[in-house]
Order: sequence, then C-alpha cells, then structure tokens
Amino acid sequence: MIIVTGAAGFIGSYLIQRLNQDNFNAIIAVDKFDNEEKNKNLVGLKIKEKIDRDQFLSWLDTNYETVEFIFHIGARTDTAEFDLDLLNKLNTQYTKDIWTRCCNYQIPLLYASSAATYGLGESGYDDDESKISQLKPLNPYGQSKQDFDVWALGQKEKPFFWVGLKFFNVYGPNEYHKGRMASVIWHAYNQIKKTGKMKLFKSHNPNYKDGEQMRDFVYVKDVAEVCMFFMHHRKNSGIYNLGSGTARTFVDLTKAVFGALNKPENIEFIDTPNDIRDKYQYFTEANMDKLKGIGYEKEFTSLEDGTRDYVCNCILKSH
Repeated sequence: MIIVTGAAGFIGSYLIQRLNQDNFNAIIAVDKFDNEEKNKNLVGLKIKEKIDRDQFLSWLDTNYETVEFIFHIGARTDTAEFDLDLLNKLNTQYTKDIWTRCCNYQIPLLYASSAATYGLGESGYDDDESKISQLKPLNPYGQSKQDFDVWALGQKEKPFFWVGLKFFNVYGPNEYHKGRMASVIWHAYNQIKKTGKMKLFKSHNPNYKDGEQMRDFVYVKDVAEVCMFFMHHRKNSGIYNLGSGTARTFVDLTKAVFGALNKPENIEFIDTPNDIRDKYQYFTEANMDKLKGIGYEKEFTSLEDGTRDYVCNCILKSH
C-alpha cells in the first residue's frame, strides 16, 4: 500500500490521480476530511482506505508491514499563519513522528518541504545541504519547514530512503479550495472572467519594474512526475528543489492567462499591502541541477503550456 498524507489537498489529490494512472490503487489517503470542498478532489479516485490525520500514526503502528511508500504531502501551508504551536504540531512534530516510524519500520519516505525556506534568497536557491542551516525564512510557515529540514539532516538515524522536496510556486488542478493561497493563475482566471482585467502588485524595489517580480512557477503535473520518479528510484536520499528551473514574471503569467482565454490583455498595478511589503520576494528560481544529476530527464512544462492546459482543460471544463 502507498500512503499519501494531505490526500484531499491540492498536490496530494493530484498525486493520487497520477498513481492511479499507473495502476497503484491500494492508496491509503490521510487527511482531516472535514472540508467538503477539498473532499471533491477525491471523487473518482481509487483509494483503499481513508484515515483521519489524528488516527494515522496509531494506524501505521499497526499496519506498517503492508506499507510500501509514504508520500507525506500534508501540512499547514498558510504563509499568513502565525500560530507557532499549530505550525510546530502539524508541520514539524508530525513529520518527525512519521520520520521516526519510517526508520523503525524500514519504510521509504518522501516529504514536502518548501521554497519558503529560502526567504529573500540572500543565500541563493541552491539545494546544497551544507548551506541549508544558513537559510532565513520570512514567515512562520517557512520556518516550520526549515526547522524540519535542519532536524532531518542532523539525524543519525534516517529512513533507508528519504527525500525532502522544496516545492516552489506550484499551480494546477485541484487548488480551487485554497482561497487566497491558491496560485496567481487561479486568481487571474477569476479576476479576468469577472472584470476583464487583472490587478498585479506594483514593484517597490528599484531593480524591478511593475509586474516584473519573478517566481519559479511549476505545474503540479511535473511535481507528480518527480514524486513518481523518486518512488521508483529509491536512492540518492536528500533534500531537492522542485521548481521548473526558470523564473518568470507575473506579467508573463497574466498574459498567458489572457491568451488561454482569448481575451485582450488588460493589466492594472496596485500597491503591495504594507503588511507584506517588507517580506515580499522579488525573485525565486530553483537550481535544478541536483535532481537532473541523479538521472531525472523529463522536461518541465513551460509557463505558457501549463497555463493553457490548466485553464482550457481543467478550469473552463469545470465551470
């Protein structure tokens, strides 16, 4: 059996869909399952059993002999969450508890880290493990992921195979329930359909023009492919970046959405809110050499192709 935590969420549910495509159908889905909007992500998927997040660790203690692989994707992902105890419980400590069991029960583990650990990028965006302890996240969410990465690297006892993936700006199907934490593509689609235009943040950095702030946007389909690669690869344990490897501007992204909708481009610029202005990232770009260096050869989807596929083959068909 294959376990996916965060199963009803954005990346977790898409990963289950991808596993099903390869006839991995004995899936143990772990989540709270208390959000009806999120639960829609699981409709039609082949799942053996659903386990409440709070019951999972005791379930694993009983059923570990039947578990082939754990994808620990579930986390509290709100970058505006400031309840440190909650973040420690759901992100850091919960992952430690899973890690310890993977060591004891000889289960391979892939867990979700985050590009939020890189902060303003003062130390670059290189997944060199000797530099990870130097990173300075900008918010408690990023810090909770950083705390676990540092802890994992410092452990003498590790699962026989383990991987932490630093997800960059993931977009794609199954994210509609995330509200303001959904991707800019999702928000652009909704704004453009409603008003015919898209509002982007002005730049408050003289090195960047308005709308030319840059992010590494990565399609969730590519994220799932990398997860599948590691499930079969099972060597070269460590922490890896997972982005497209190419930074693109918010203007590029918005133009791609207008193009997918066959609508004229109409972009306005508004001030970045004061409460996030001093913590705003102007540039992120994953160095993907480490993943490619262990044999991952698939090309990453371009922003234009991913946006077109997402808007035309997912959003428009469901609205």
